[in-house]
Amino acid sequence: MTSALSDPTLERHFKGHRDTVTSVDFSCSMKQIATGSMDSCVMIWNMKPQMRAYRFDGHKDAILSVHFSPSGHLVASASRDKTVRLWVPSMKAESTVFRAHTATVRSVNFSGDGQTLVTASDDKTIKVWTVHRQKFLFSLNQHINWVRCAKFSPDDRLIVSSSDDKTIKLWDKNSRECIHSFYEHAGYANHVDFHPSGTCIAAASTDNSVKVWDIRSHKMLQHYQVHSGVVNSLSFHPAGNFLITASSDSTMKVLDLVEGKLLYTLHGHQGPVTCVAFSRTGEYFSSGGADEQVMVWKSNFDCVECSDGVRLQHKTASSLQTPTTTSTAHFPLNSHTSILRSKTVSILEQRLTLTEDKLKECLENQMEIGLHLQRREDA
Repeated sequence: MTSALSDPTLERHFKGHRDTVTSVDFSCSMKQIATGSMDSCVMIWNMKPQMRAYRFDGHKDAILSVHFSPSGHLVASASRDKTVRLWVPSMKAESTVFRAHTATVRSVNFSGDGQTLVTASDDKTIKVWTVHRQKFLFSLNQHINWVRCAKFSPDDRLIVSSSDDKTIKLWDKNSRECIHSFYEHAGYANHVDFHPSGTCIAAASTDNSVKVWDIRSHKMLQHYQVHSGVVNSLSFHPAGNFLITASSDSTMKVLDLVEGKLLYTLHGHQGPVTCVAFSRTGEYFSSGGADEQVMVWKSNFDCVECSDGVRLQHKTASSLQTPTTTSTAHFPLNSHTSILRSKTVSILEQRLTLTEDKLKECLENQMEIGLHLQRREDA
Protein backbone atom coordinates (compact mmCIF):
# COMPACT_ATOMS: atom_id res chain seq x y z
CA MET A 1 0.00 0.00 0.00
CA THR A 2 1.55 3.28 -1.08
CA SER A 3 0.32 6.83 -1.23
CA ALA A 4 1.76 10.07 -2.49
CA LEU A 5 3.94 11.98 -0.10
CA SER A 6 2.29 15.11 1.26
CA ASP A 7 4.26 18.32 1.65
CA PRO A 8 5.58 18.99 5.15
CA THR A 9 3.32 21.48 6.94
CA LEU A 10 4.13 24.15 9.51
CA GLU A 11 2.24 23.17 12.67
CA ARG A 12 3.36 25.72 15.26
CA HIS A 13 5.89 28.43 15.84
CA PHE A 14 7.32 29.67 19.10
CA LYS A 15 8.61 33.15 19.85
CA GLY A 16 10.53 33.87 23.03
CA HIS A 17 14.24 34.01 22.24
CA ARG A 18 15.78 37.48 21.88
CA ASP A 19 18.53 36.51 19.45
CA THR A 20 19.44 33.83 16.88
CA VAL A 21 18.27 30.32 17.76
CA THR A 22 21.38 28.13 17.52
CA SER A 23 20.22 24.63 18.41
CA VAL A 24 17.02 22.58 18.71
CA ASP A 25 16.14 19.09 20.01
CA PHE A 26 13.02 17.05 20.78
CA SER A 27 12.49 15.01 23.92
CA CYS A 28 11.89 11.30 23.34
CA SER A 29 8.26 11.69 24.44
CA MET A 30 7.68 14.51 21.91
CA LYS A 31 6.18 16.56 24.77
CA GLN A 32 9.00 19.10 24.87
CA ILE A 33 11.45 20.89 22.57
CA ALA A 34 14.68 22.40 23.88
CA THR A 35 16.36 25.32 22.15
CA GLY A 36 19.53 27.33 22.74
CA SER A 37 20.21 30.85 21.56
CA MET A 38 22.77 33.61 21.24
CA ASP A 39 20.68 35.33 23.97
CA SER A 40 22.35 32.96 26.54
CA CYS A 41 19.03 31.27 27.42
CA VAL A 42 17.81 27.72 27.14
CA MET A 43 14.08 27.52 26.39
CA ILE A 44 11.91 24.45 26.94
CA TRP A 45 8.77 24.62 24.81
CA ASN A 46 5.84 22.40 25.74
CA MET A 47 3.97 20.89 22.82
CA LYS A 48 0.65 21.10 24.67
CA PRO A 49 -0.75 24.50 23.64
CA GLN A 50 -1.97 25.42 27.12
CA MET A 51 1.42 24.87 28.78
CA ARG A 52 3.80 27.80 28.93
CA ALA A 53 7.47 27.68 27.98
CA TYR A 54 10.29 27.59 30.54
CA ARG A 55 13.21 30.01 30.23
CA PHE A 56 16.46 28.85 31.84
CA ASP A 57 19.01 31.53 32.68
CA GLY A 58 22.46 30.55 33.94
CA HIS A 59 24.95 30.71 31.10
CA LYS A 60 26.98 33.93 30.89
CA ASP A 61 27.28 33.90 27.08
CA ALA A 62 25.72 32.48 23.90
CA ILE A 63 24.46 28.89 23.93
CA LEU A 64 25.59 27.00 20.85
CA SER A 65 24.20 23.48 21.43
CA VAL A 66 21.42 21.75 23.36
CA HIS A 67 20.60 18.03 23.59
CA PHE A 68 18.00 15.97 25.47
CA SER A 69 19.17 12.84 27.27
CA PRO A 70 17.65 9.62 25.84
CA SER A 71 15.24 9.39 28.79
CA GLY A 72 14.21 13.04 28.41
CA HIS A 73 14.96 13.75 32.08
CA LEU A 74 17.93 16.04 31.37
CA VAL A 75 18.90 18.69 28.85
CA ALA A 76 22.58 19.50 28.24
CA SER A 77 23.63 22.93 26.99
CA ALA A 78 27.04 24.09 25.71
CA SER A 79 28.08 27.71 25.77
CA ARG A 80 30.59 30.30 24.69
CA ASP A 81 31.18 30.82 28.43
CA LYS A 82 33.29 27.58 28.31
CA THR A 83 30.81 25.62 30.45
CA VAL A 84 28.27 22.86 30.00
CA ARG A 85 25.09 22.80 32.06
CA LEU A 86 22.75 19.91 32.76
CA TRP A 87 19.15 21.03 33.35
CA VAL A 88 16.06 19.27 34.64
CA PRO A 89 13.48 20.43 32.07
CA SER A 90 10.80 21.49 34.55
CA MET A 91 9.57 24.75 36.02
CA LYS A 92 12.19 24.69 38.81
CA ALA A 93 15.05 25.04 36.29
CA GLU A 94 17.57 23.19 38.43
CA SER A 95 20.99 22.75 36.83
CA THR A 96 24.53 21.63 37.48
CA VAL A 97 27.40 23.38 35.75
CA PHE A 98 30.95 22.34 34.92
CA ARG A 99 33.81 24.07 33.16
CA ALA A 100 34.25 21.74 30.22
CA HIS A 101 36.93 23.47 28.13
CA THR A 102 39.35 26.38 28.03
CA ALA A 103 37.42 28.04 25.18
CA THR A 104 33.91 28.18 23.64
CA VAL A 105 32.03 24.86 23.79
CA ARG A 106 30.30 24.42 20.43
CA SER A 107 28.66 21.04 20.78
CA VAL A 108 27.28 18.68 23.41
CA ASN A 109 25.82 15.21 22.77
CA PHE A 110 24.53 12.39 25.00
CA SER A 111 25.51 8.80 24.28
CA GLY A 112 22.70 6.41 23.36
CA ASP A 113 22.74 4.83 26.81
CA GLY A 114 22.59 8.25 28.48
CA GLN A 115 25.69 7.54 30.58
CA THR A 116 28.24 9.81 28.88
CA LEU A 117 28.55 13.19 27.16
CA VAL A 118 30.84 14.29 24.35
CA THR A 119 31.76 17.96 23.98
CA ALA A 120 33.62 19.87 21.25
CA SER A 121 35.40 23.17 21.62
CA ASP A 122 37.39 26.04 20.13
CA ASP A 123 40.28 24.78 22.29
CA LYS A 124 40.68 22.18 19.48
CA THR A 125 39.71 19.24 21.71
CA ILE A 126 36.86 16.78 22.06
CA LYS A 127 36.16 15.60 25.60
CA VAL A 128 34.12 12.73 27.00
CA TRP A 129 32.46 12.97 30.43
CA THR A 130 30.27 10.84 32.69
CA VAL A 131 26.78 12.27 33.09
CA HIS A 132 26.77 11.23 36.74
CA ARG A 133 28.84 13.86 38.59
CA GLN A 134 30.22 15.10 35.24
CA LYS A 135 33.52 13.33 35.73
CA PHE A 136 36.07 13.92 32.94
CA LEU A 137 37.07 10.68 31.21
CA PHE A 138 39.38 11.54 28.29
CA SER A 139 40.29 13.99 25.51
CA LEU A 140 40.68 13.50 21.76
CA ASN A 141 43.37 15.89 20.56
CA GLN A 142 44.25 15.59 16.88
CA HIS A 143 42.31 18.52 15.42
CA ILE A 144 44.41 21.62 14.74
CA ASN A 145 41.58 24.18 14.69
CA TRP A 146 38.20 24.81 16.34
CA VAL A 147 36.01 21.72 16.67
CA ARG A 148 32.46 22.56 15.58
CA CYS A 149 30.61 19.34 16.32
CA ALA A 150 31.03 15.89 17.92
CA LYS A 151 28.49 13.05 18.02
CA PHE A 152 28.33 9.48 19.26
CA SER A 153 27.45 6.70 16.81
CA PRO A 154 24.11 4.92 17.45
CA ASP A 155 25.94 2.01 19.14
CA ASP A 156 28.20 4.40 21.13
CA ARG A 157 31.37 2.72 19.80
CA LEU A 158 32.49 5.66 17.63
CA ILE A 159 32.61 9.43 17.76
CA VAL A 160 32.53 11.68 14.69
CA SER A 161 33.88 15.24 14.84
CA SER A 162 34.18 18.15 12.42
CA SER A 163 36.62 21.03 12.59
CA ASP A 164 37.69 24.27 10.95
CA ASP A 165 40.89 22.39 10.05
CA LYS A 166 38.79 21.03 7.12
CA THR A 167 38.71 17.47 8.44
CA ILE A 168 35.99 15.20 9.72
CA LYS A 169 37.47 12.61 12.05
CA LEU A 170 36.19 9.22 13.15
CA TRP A 171 37.32 8.05 16.58
CA ASP A 172 37.14 4.68 18.30
CA LYS A 173 35.76 5.45 21.75
CA ASN A 174 37.44 2.49 23.45
CA SER A 175 40.94 2.81 21.98
CA ARG A 176 40.62 6.65 21.78
CA GLU A 177 42.35 6.51 18.40
CA CYS A 178 41.45 8.46 15.27
CA ILE A 179 40.58 5.68 12.82
CA HIS A 180 39.98 7.86 9.75
CA SER A 181 40.02 11.47 8.53
CA PHE A 182 37.75 12.71 5.75
CA TYR A 183 38.94 15.89 4.06
CA GLU A 184 36.69 18.84 3.14
CA HIS A 185 38.76 20.67 0.56
CA ALA A 186 36.58 23.68 -0.23
CA GLY A 187 35.26 24.50 3.25
CA TYR A 188 34.72 22.92 6.65
CA ALA A 189 31.78 21.04 8.11
CA ASN A 190 29.60 23.02 10.52
CA HIS A 191 27.68 19.93 11.53
CA VAL A 192 28.06 16.15 11.24
CA ASP A 193 25.88 13.25 12.27
CA PHE A 194 25.59 9.48 11.96
CA HIS A 195 23.00 7.72 9.83
CA PRO A 196 20.66 5.75 12.14
CA SER A 197 22.25 2.51 10.88
CA GLY A 198 25.66 3.74 12.08
CA THR A 199 27.28 2.92 8.73
CA CYS A 200 27.66 6.38 7.26
CA ILE A 201 27.85 10.05 8.21
CA ALA A 202 26.50 13.26 6.72
CA ALA A 203 28.30 16.60 6.79
CA ALA A 204 26.86 20.12 6.39
CA SER A 205 29.55 22.29 4.85
CA THR A 206 30.46 25.95 4.53
CA ASP A 207 30.96 25.35 0.78
CA ASN A 208 27.12 25.09 0.55
CA SER A 209 27.25 21.31 0.04
CA VAL A 210 25.99 18.23 1.87
CA LYS A 211 28.04 15.05 1.67
CA VAL A 212 27.29 11.50 2.80
CA TRP A 213 30.29 9.25 3.50
CA ASP A 214 30.47 5.49 4.08
CA ILE A 215 32.53 5.01 7.25
CA ARG A 216 33.85 1.55 6.31
CA SER A 217 34.85 2.01 2.68
CA HIS A 218 35.59 5.75 3.37
CA LYS A 219 33.97 6.54 0.02
CA MET A 220 31.66 9.47 -0.59
CA LEU A 221 28.21 8.02 -1.32
CA GLN A 222 26.33 11.22 -2.10
CA HIS A 223 27.11 14.86 -2.78
CA TYR A 224 24.28 17.40 -2.83
CA GLN A 225 24.88 20.91 -4.14
CA VAL A 226 21.34 22.20 -3.52
CA HIS A 227 21.86 25.24 -1.29
CA SER A 228 23.04 28.69 -2.33
CA GLY A 229 24.39 29.45 1.15
CA VAL A 230 26.35 27.83 3.97
CA VAL A 231 24.72 24.65 5.31
CA ASN A 232 24.44 25.06 9.09
CA SER A 233 22.73 21.92 10.30
CA LEU A 234 21.25 18.59 9.26
CA SER A 235 19.24 15.72 10.69
CA PHE A 236 18.55 12.16 9.52
CA HIS A 237 15.00 10.83 9.62
CA PRO A 238 15.03 7.95 12.16
CA ALA A 239 14.16 5.45 9.40
CA GLY A 240 17.29 6.57 7.52
CA ASN A 241 15.61 7.35 4.18
CA PHE A 242 15.54 11.14 4.42
CA LEU A 243 17.92 13.91 5.44
CA ILE A 244 16.85 17.46 6.24
CA THR A 245 19.27 20.39 5.95
CA ALA A 246 19.20 24.00 7.14
CA SER A 247 21.04 26.80 5.36
CA SER A 248 21.94 30.48 5.50
CA ASP A 249 20.10 30.79 2.15
CA SER A 250 16.93 30.87 4.39
CA THR A 251 15.69 27.46 3.21
CA MET A 252 15.52 23.90 4.44
CA LYS A 253 15.83 21.00 2.02
CA VAL A 254 14.49 17.48 2.40
CA LEU A 255 16.73 14.98 0.58
CA ASP A 256 15.59 11.50 -0.44
CA LEU A 257 18.65 9.35 0.27
CA VAL A 258 17.26 6.23 -1.40
CA GLU A 259 16.67 8.03 -4.70
CA GLY A 260 19.64 10.34 -4.19
CA LYS A 261 17.72 13.52 -4.95
CA LEU A 262 16.14 16.65 -3.55
CA LEU A 263 12.52 16.16 -2.51
CA TYR A 264 11.39 19.50 -1.01
CA THR A 265 12.57 23.05 -0.50
CA LEU A 266 10.95 24.63 2.56
CA HIS A 267 10.58 28.36 3.21
CA GLY A 268 9.49 29.79 6.54
CA HIS A 269 12.31 31.60 8.26
CA GLN A 270 13.31 35.16 7.48
CA GLY A 271 17.08 34.98 7.09
CA PRO A 272 19.46 32.11 7.85
CA VAL A 273 18.06 28.79 9.12
CA THR A 274 20.59 27.85 11.78
CA CYS A 275 19.39 24.51 13.17
CA VAL A 276 17.06 21.63 12.38
CA ALA A 277 16.18 18.30 14.02
CA PHE A 278 13.74 15.44 13.48
CA SER A 279 11.70 14.16 16.41
CA ARG A 280 12.56 10.67 17.69
CA THR A 281 9.83 9.07 15.53
CA GLY A 282 10.37 11.31 12.51
CA GLU A 283 6.76 12.45 12.56
CA TYR A 284 7.85 16.05 13.19
CA PHE A 285 10.90 18.22 12.73
CA SER A 286 11.79 21.56 14.23
CA SER A 287 13.88 24.45 12.95
CA GLY A 288 15.40 27.61 14.39
CA GLY A 289 16.74 30.70 12.74
CA ALA A 290 18.39 34.10 12.91
CA ASP A 291 14.82 35.49 12.99
CA GLU A 292 14.58 34.24 16.64
CA GLN A 293 11.74 31.89 15.63
CA VAL A 294 11.35 28.21 16.51
CA MET A 295 9.14 26.35 14.05
CA VAL A 296 7.58 22.89 14.35
CA TRP A 297 6.73 21.07 11.12
CA LYS A 298 4.77 17.88 10.48
CA SER A 299 6.82 15.67 8.16
CA ASN A 300 3.79 14.08 6.43
CA PHE A 301 5.95 11.34 4.92
CA ASP A 302 3.76 8.28 4.47
CA CYS A 303 4.81 5.77 7.10
CA VAL A 304 4.03 2.23 8.06
CA GLU A 305 4.67 0.93 11.56
CA CYS A 306 7.36 -1.72 11.85
CA SER A 307 7.06 -4.51 14.36
CA ASP A 308 9.84 -2.99 16.46
CA GLY A 309 8.09 0.39 16.56
CA VAL A 310 10.50 2.15 14.19
CA ARG A 311 8.69 4.12 11.52
CA LEU A 312 9.85 3.08 8.07
CA GLN A 313 9.02 4.76 4.80
CA HIS A 314 6.80 2.79 2.47
CA LYS A 315 6.85 4.26 -1.01
CA THR A 316 7.59 3.68 -4.65
CA ALA A 317 9.62 5.84 -6.99
CA SER A 318 6.41 6.99 -8.67
CA SER A 319 5.12 8.42 -5.37
CA LEU A 320 7.98 10.91 -5.07
CA GLN A 321 7.45 14.60 -5.60
CA THR A 322 9.34 16.28 -8.40
CA PRO A 323 12.38 18.05 -6.93
CA THR A 324 12.10 21.83 -6.81
CA THR A 325 15.73 22.15 -7.88
CA THR A 326 18.20 19.59 -9.09
CA SER A 327 20.78 18.01 -6.86
CA THR A 328 24.15 16.74 -7.91
CA ALA A 329 23.90 13.48 -6.02
CA HIS A 330 26.68 11.07 -6.84
CA PHE A 331 25.24 7.88 -5.43
CA PRO A 332 26.85 4.57 -6.45
CA LEU A 333 23.80 2.34 -6.52
CA ASN A 334 25.73 -0.90 -6.89
CA SER A 335 24.98 -3.16 -3.96
CA HIS A 336 28.52 -3.06 -2.51
CA THR A 337 28.60 0.58 -1.55
CA SER A 338 24.98 1.58 -1.12
CA ILE A 339 23.72 1.08 2.40
CA LEU A 340 20.64 3.16 1.81
CA ARG A 341 19.20 1.14 -1.07
CA SER A 342 16.66 -0.85 0.90
CA LYS A 343 15.02 -1.11 4.26
CA THR A 344 16.28 -4.69 4.51
CA VAL A 345 19.92 -3.63 4.30
CA SER A 346 19.36 -0.79 6.76
CA ILE A 347 17.75 -3.07 9.37
CA LEU A 348 20.43 -5.70 8.84
CA GLU A 349 23.21 -3.13 9.28
CA GLN A 350 21.86 -1.93 12.62
CA ARG A 351 22.58 -5.35 14.11
CA LEU A 352 26.19 -5.52 12.95
CA THR A 353 29.30 -4.26 14.68
CA LEU A 354 32.38 -2.82 13.04
CA THR A 355 34.71 -5.76 13.71
CA GLU A 356 36.51 -7.21 10.67
CA ASP A 357 34.57 -10.50 10.75
CA LYS A 358 31.27 -8.70 10.92
CA LEU A 359 32.31 -6.27 8.20
CA LYS A 360 33.11 -9.20 5.90
CA GLU A 361 29.81 -10.87 6.76
CA CYS A 362 28.00 -7.57 6.23
CA LEU A 363 29.49 -7.00 2.77
CA GLU A 364 28.63 -10.57 1.74
CA ASN A 365 25.06 -10.06 2.92
CA GLN A 366 24.84 -6.76 1.09
CA MET A 367 26.04 -8.37 -2.12
CA GLU A 368 23.48 -11.13 -1.70
CA ILE A 369 20.63 -8.68 -1.05
CA GLY A 370 21.83 -6.45 -3.87
CA LEU A 371 21.86 -9.35 -6.33
CA HIS A 372 18.42 -10.41 -5.15
CA LEU A 373 17.11 -6.84 -5.66
CA GLN A 374 18.79 -6.68 -9.06
CA ARG A 375 17.16 -9.95 -10.13
CA ARG A 376 13.77 -8.66 -8.98
CA GLU A 377 14.24 -5.39 -10.89
CA ASP A 378 15.41 -7.25 -14.02
CA ALA A 379 12.36 -9.48 -13.77
